[in-house]
This record gives sequence, C-alpha cells and structure tokens, in this order.
Amino acid sequence: MADMEIRKGGSSWAVVEGGRTIRMGGSSVGEIQSDGTVRKGGSSIGKVESGGTIRRGGSSIGELQSGGTLRKGGSSIGEIQSDGTIRKGGSTWGRASNCSSHDDRRAVAAVLVFFCDEFF
Repeated sequence: MADMEIRKGGSSWAVVEGGRTIRMGGSSVGEIQSDGTVRKGGSSIGKVESGGTIRRGGSSIGELQSGGTLRKGGSSIGEIQSDGTIRKGGSTWGRASNCSSHDDRRAVAAVLVFFCDEFF
C-alpha cells in the first residue's frame, strides 16, 4: 500500500506509511495491522474490521460502510469518499492522498476514529 497523507484544512495532519505506521508531526503514534487492528504504544486500542465494523475494547462503536459513510450509533457523522475527500457533518474536513480502495478508507477511518478527538 502506498503512503497516504491525510490533510486537515489544507495542512498535513497525519501520514499512514506503507498502509501500516501512523505518523503525526513526524513521530510514530501507532500502527494499523493487516487485519484492521489499531495499535498505540504497542497495545491494541481497537479495530476496523474488513466488513466495516469499528470496535473499541471488543464492542462495536461505529461502522465504515462500503460507500465510505462513517456511522456512530447508527447516525452518519461523515464520509471518506473514493477520491480521498473527508467530510464531517456534510462539510469538507480534509483529504487523504492515495485513498481509492476500501482498505485505504479503513486505514483513514482508523486514524480518524482512534487518533482524532474531534472527528469521532
């Protein structure tokens, strides 16, 4: 998987290197494993399953639908579009480069859900 840069409001916010290592401000803050498990400091903090279910501590906290819609508690909170545009509440929040597949959107969702307090 190619590196994905996530930009918020036009500025670089995070990078997912090789589809695995999450960097913010140049520092490694976490990792996404091939099965969707998200790690921070070596410990599992959640998972974005291949079917789109987002889990924290084993419990479902949301969903990434196949079309890119992000849901929390059944309500749509945003979308990761196939062109990489990230929307929150209908407005453009940012953009992810090299984001064209469902697996790419899973990686972006993992960063937004587990590393961005204001998004999820």
